[in-house]
Amino acid sequence: MNLEQARQNMVEQQIRTWEVLDQEVLDLLLTIRREDFVPKGYAKLAFAETAIPLGHGAAMLTPALEAKFLQALALRKSDKVLEIGTGSGYMAALLGARSDHVYTVEIEPELAARARENLQRECADNVTVVEGDGARGWPAKAPYDVIVLSGSVADIPQALLDQLKVGGRLLAVVGEAPLMQARLVTCVSEGRFQSVNLFETSIPPLRNLPARGKFVF
Repeated sequence: MNLEQARQNMVEQQIRTWEVLDQEVLDLLLTIRREDFVPKGYAKLAFAETAIPLGHGAAMLTPALEAKFLQALALRKSDKVLEIGTGSGYMAALLGARSDHVYTVEIEPELAARARENLQRECADNVTVVEGDGARGWPAKAPYDVIVLSGSVADIPQALLDQLKVGGRLLAVVGEAPLMQARLVTCVSEGRFQSVNLFETSIPPLRNLPARGKFVF
């Protein structure tokens, strides 16, 4: 398998056709090696438009969704980012390449350890993996310019909105299958938020979701 050709095909045939036209995002996906973040045995699927299982009920988002998220967030190098749900660490690596620092919260110790190894190999020194309950965000480093949820929720927890800076953006997939929307929420002033639905999609819920609007990650 020609990995570089497969990577190029992923960008040109899958991601660009999903209206991801931000050249910085496309270049980033050509630079950070997705195959280094997939579990053993899944290397041939690293560039496929499919969710890759990570164990413990977790899965990587598809390449096109990762790219759409990055484009929608319009990250700046000064941004402090919070990611809820680390998974393999790939999305955190992408976020870190375009921001100042990423704090990524993972509830499953085995996944957190594996993500740390992946990110260290990638030399992503500005990404910090922490184990914890993502329902509360990560107040120790709040407020954030950007918050990203890696799984769907029925409602966005207020605790996460409260950790956004004024002008900050939160991106989440909201709703219940099969009707979900990728939603971008902006904090326009203290305690006031504006939301826009970007596109329809469907992804698994954040793990250990006990009830509508409440989750543990």
